[in-house]
Amino acid sequence: MSSPRVVVTGMGVLSPIGNTIDEFSSALSAGKNGIDKITLFDAAGYKAQLAGEIRNCRFEDFIDPRDLKKMDRFTVFGMIAALQAVEQSGLHEMNSKDREDIGVIIGAGVGGIETFSDNYERLLKSPRRVSPFFIPMMISDIAAGQVSIRYGFKGPNYSVVSACSSATHAIGDAFRMIKYGDAHAIVCGGAEAAVTPISLAGFANMKALTTNPDPATASRPFDAMRDGFVMGEGAGILVLEELEHARGRDAHILGEVVGYGATGDAYHLTTPAPDGEGAVRAMKKALADAGLEPGDIDYINAHGTSTPYNDKNETAAIKTVFGDAARHMYISSTKSMTGHLLGAAGGIEAIACLLAIRDGFVPPTINYAHPDPECDLNYVPNQKIDTPIGTAMSNTFGFGGHNGVLLFKKWDS
Repeated sequence: MSSPRVVVTGMGVLSPIGNTIDEFSSALSAGKNGIDKITLFDAAGYKAQLAGEIRNCRFEDFIDPRDLKKMDRFTVFGMIAALQAVEQSGLHEMNSKDREDIGVIIGAGVGGIETFSDNYERLLKSPRRVSPFFIPMMISDIAAGQVSIRYGFKGPNYSVVSACSSATHAIGDAFRMIKYGDAHAIVCGGAEAAVTPISLAGFANMKALTTNPDPATASRPFDAMRDGFVMGEGAGILVLEELEHARGRDAHILGEVVGYGATGDAYHLTTPAPDGEGAVRAMKKALADAGLEPGDIDYINAHGTSTPYNDKNETAAIKTVFGDAARHMYISSTKSMTGHLLGAAGGIEAIACLLAIRDGFVPPTINYAHPDPECDLNYVPNQKIDTPIGTAMSNTFGFGGHNGVLLFKKWDS
């Protein structure tokens, strides 16, 4: 008996370069830079002062202002992106009985850190000042819970926390659960809102962030002058659905998930394994899961954080997996435009892969000016390439040695 196929029937995004799928696609195509000076707080005294913030989005247009007061910023992002994805998929039109087999899995690397920080300041004044909503606003699973409650989706419901691989693991879990028959459809992806004083200070003090003050050159994956990542915020949410279930309700199919691989480095808390050994195994597992050969992949959306170690090791890993084909394939890091969305990165980058397939283009790696002898592949510098994309790979790797890889394919019925 053949394994059920899993397709994508909805997408939703909030990102530093666009707050709808169409805006996001246009920005990716144009190579738009979403990095700028931090406005969410006064960052004048910090080593790093840039971020990819969500701008021009009125949250109250999507969520009742009374409910907004009970949500951390990361939950708001997850909710708005999920609203887009669910509306596009048409799952909101399902009857209450059918909604028992619809799940929600939304990952976050940091979760409600803004709520945590605010309430700690209240605690220092008096325990009585801590909000009664502190716990349900702060915990990382609450975005998934809120989406479930909003729509009455009663299938598997939880969060994944695996640092920068969180959204990819959430999508991978959803993919597997649907194939195993645990749900007919799952709303999945990631949300993050970690552009806060304590997060910025923590990442900067561990020397993970760039101290480059120029927004136009700060996030420059694979460039020889790269010196750290730029924090971003937002959410990327997909609706995954079992193929026959989607066909049964005449849903519009946007693409297919065909492979997933997950591994651990077991090496270091923050530094990837030498030559990307864990990444190699994750990519190989995803290819084997999909029954594909290295030459079948047209495009890799790289993790590409703009840090010295990640970009060098990811390049080595790609060479190991793809051999001679690595020289002829398209690779880019959309983090050059959005910054690094931490636990939400895999969500918006999965969407970038699906849009590359849908719209027939490879997003560029912008801000690329100085070739690095250790990063010597085709990173699509500065300008998109218009070309048909049949199959795309999305790589995400997180602190703690977490590796996740997804494969998406053009829907061909």
